[in-house]
Amino acid sequence: MKRSTWMRPLAAAAALLLVATACEVDDEEAVEPEIEPEAEPDVEEEPEEEPELEEDELEEVESDDVLNMGYILPESGPLAFLGPPQIQAVELAVEDINAAGGVLGQDVTLSGADEAGDSTIAAESAQRLIGEGVNVIVGAAASGMSLAFADAVTSAGVLQCSGSNTSPTFTDLDLNNLYFRTAPTDALQGPVLAELIVGDGNSNPAILARADDYGRGLLEATVAELEEQGASVAAQISYDPEAATFDAEVAEAAGSGADSVVIIAFDEGAQILASMVEAGIGPAELQVYGADGVRSNELAELVDPGDESVLDGMKGTAPSPEASPDFLQRFEDETGLDDTTFAAQAYDCAVLTALAAEAAGSDLGSDIAAEMVAVTTGDTECETVEECLEAIRDGESVAYQTASGVVLMETDAGNGEPESAEYEVWEIDDTGSVSTVETVISGF
Repeated sequence: MKRSTWMRPLAAAAALLLVATACEVDDEEAVEPEIEPEAEPDVEEEPEEEPELEEDELEEVESDDVLNMGYILPESGPLAFLGPPQIQAVELAVEDINAAGGVLGQDVTLSGADEAGDSTIAAESAQRLIGEGVNVIVGAAASGMSLAFADAVTSAGVLQCSGSNTSPTFTDLDLNNLYFRTAPTDALQGPVLAELIVGDGNSNPAILARADDYGRGLLEATVAELEEQGASVAAQISYDPEAATFDAEVAEAAGSGADSVVIIAFDEGAQILASMVEAGIGPAELQVYGADGVRSNELAELVDPGDESVLDGMKGTAPSPEASPDFLQRFEDETGLDDTTFAAQAYDCAVLTALAAEAAGSDLGSDIAAEMVAVTTGDTECETVEECLEAIRDGESVAYQTASGVVLMETDAGNGEPESAEYEVWEIDDTGSVSTVETVISGF
């Protein structure tokens, strides 16, 4: 079932096995208690200090008439499980591009680097790729990791495209018109989550959110829509995702008088939910909601290995993984992976940059960036890399029908991101399995 949600202007993943979003872990200072969380992964957290590259390493990458692509994605660290789908999606895209004749008459090259869930390592990876002369970087997976190197990358004239950064921060961030993402901002997910809560008859939820850019962004978007809907918020609780326990935060939620509880979390969500069950505010007592960061068939077992029904009735939202089932099936068949988290979005980043480079007739990041939105909004619809490249070579403007189903728009800051997104409303049953209840369109 589909219905439409029109997002009002807002101020303004994944851990366990988030299903398709917000991959973004960005740490920033907590909104309430001032916490300085350690850098985590889009899927978001802002580092305490952004590592700086040497001045001579920030010189703009020069053209060599070859599209040199790189990626910075998690090969190790807490979000390492997000690496294989995105890395193999980028590799598949490059294979498709080169099979279709490459870009500018040359095969596209590809270099990889690890973000590792560590801002220093992520910045060093960016430095290495810039030194190798890449024109485009796909990644990082986590918003926090992208924030660790985005300024350095774009200052070097390199275009960055992330398939999983969902932090609203990027919408208005000045990155020299060189930052793009194919994952939707959580400013679009917040209203869907809020409408789900209110639609279930709840009007005073307590919200526990990671004290990072992902948590704060989705929290703010959700609260804004809740208040727009006439609901109140019993408690807004920001927590350090690296804390040993979350008992104090759960106790605050339990004592808030809330009629429901929302958790905006990643892998630590299982520990929070276990504490909630023990405190008597689990799904058996109150309606509990989550977002993309906790959508997982393994969540119930992690919360209580002895009771698969422990989360029965828990609901949540996540970017829909079903935008292009044909692509997902092909991806699974060709890679052997059954986890497709952000695979379509990462594939689209690589394909869009190649199409934009061909349309621009240039491998320079600034020239490619100027065509990124245009290749999703042109006159000639095309579904495959081969069809699109052929149309561009014939002098046509193309509208690439992306694997992730997104159409890019330019933000006021000059960045590019989806103008709308499809979200799923999911629910956990008494066997611990997650199923999609409905899909919802949210857009600007």
